[in-house]
Amino acid sequence: MNELLWEIHSGLPREGPGNDAATEHVASSLPGGPRPRILDIGCGPGMQTLCLARCFDGDIVAVDNYQPYLETLHRRAKAAGLDARIVTVDASMDALPFGDESFDLIWSEGAIYCMGFDAGLAAWRRLLAPDGILVVSELTWLADDAPDEAKRFWDRNYPAMRNVAENVEAVTNAGYRLMSTYVLPAAAWFTDYYDPLERRLDELCLKYASDDGARGALAGEREEISLFRRFGDAYGYVFYAMQRP
Repeated sequence: MNELLWEIHSGLPREGPGNDAATEHVASSLPGGPRPRILDIGCGPGMQTLCLARCFDGDIVAVDNYQPYLETLHRRAKAAGLDARIVTVDASMDALPFGDESFDLIWSEGAIYCMGFDAGLAAWRRLLAPDGILVVSELTWLADDAPDEAKRFWDRNYPAMRNVAENVEAVTNAGYRLMSTYVLPAAAWFTDYYDPLERRLDELCLKYASDDGARGALAGEREEISLFRRFGDAYGYVFYAMQRP
């Protein structure tokens, strides 16, 4: 991560849209089991990791390839009294150092896009025990007639984005049984992500008032926030919960 991007995003509650209520909603819909072995892929600073630790009584391995995020998660887990059940691992999601069938539940919020939806589903399947569950959230088109401005923005920034039906088909093709889908509520984009991000951007705009390059990067972040305010009914994050038969 470059220095300016880290300055923009360091210390935020989350590194993408989401909230505890959404994580809890999806987690509570899953079949229970004693002390599941849990893997959180692309955990970032770990807000959802801590939520999973409160939802389940199993141990959690939290993986990210950016050490400062893992250090933030460790501090947060210790403050919450959950550090005994959370282990952090610095690794890439496309080269995970775990054996086959190591986990009962794999969770990944807003991160599978880094690897690609299809590639992630295929690569992570081996890590699940039989009847194990994979939950991912993926940026998804919710409207067939999305506004041109939204289409142009995401064609530049995430051209692989698909609609729900296409992602459900990908789930089936990867050898999973779809259990449920859940659209992240619009409010969950703001409280723990866009709102604190906007406050950070206001501060940095003053700091970098004479730096055209930095101001351009900050404007790009603002463009994304503005786009969702206007067209958030056309796209969003969708949780896909699936089971390895």
